[in-house]
Amino acid sequence: MIDADLDALKFDQNGLIPVVVQDFSTRRVLTLAYMNRESLEITLREKRTCFYSRSRKALWRKGETSGNIQHLVRLTADCDGDALTAEVIGDGPACHTGAESCFFNLLWDGGRPGAFSADELYNLILSRKTEKREGSYTGYLFEKGREKILKKVGEESAEVIIGAMKGSREETIFEIADLVYHLFVLMADCGIVPEDVRAELAGRHVVDSKIKQETMK
Repeated sequence: MIDADLDALKFDQNGLIPVVVQDFSTRRVLTLAYMNRESLEITLREKRTCFYSRSRKALWRKGETSGNIQHLVRLTADCDGDALTAEVIGDGPACHTGAESCFFNLLWDGGRPGAFSADELYNLILSRKTEKREGSYTGYLFEKGREKILKKVGEESAEVIIGAMKGSREETIFEIADLVYHLFVLMADCGIVPEDVRAELAGRHVVDSKIKQETMK
């Protein structure tokens, strides 16, 4: 069955085919990798991504060292059969930097307003950790270190409390936004990604649901 499906694909002169990996839920592009026929067969058989490293000239299963396995949901070929998209559910971030996606270095922005994404904010903050940019406040925080970041988190937490005590909705929203931003900086400094927090919250939700079901019996 696998051989029949792969016969229509067009591998390049090196026996490779590019694969755009997307998050199944958000449709966000996570990375661009390559597969040869063997890695593609492994991917289909094991239902987890296996790629071919052009630099190491060897197969590598995503997550074999990091634990960030990508579970295959759907594999689609383009109209010419010379490129693939793999929709996956990941156990962790796709990028070796700890970012959700490998694509976070903004080169150009047309200025059109778009939907806000917490993940994009985190990835932007993460890029400031390695990319030194003059005048960047985020870069300044990373340069000063964790003690400075923790101090800012404490200060912003206090500002949220003050705003809420005043009964000012606008001020409270403003200060919460400041706190969330600084928490994201702390997360990036600690190597914690948004998915880690979402997984923790999801786990608590499951536990709470089970407790509720038990109490209703």
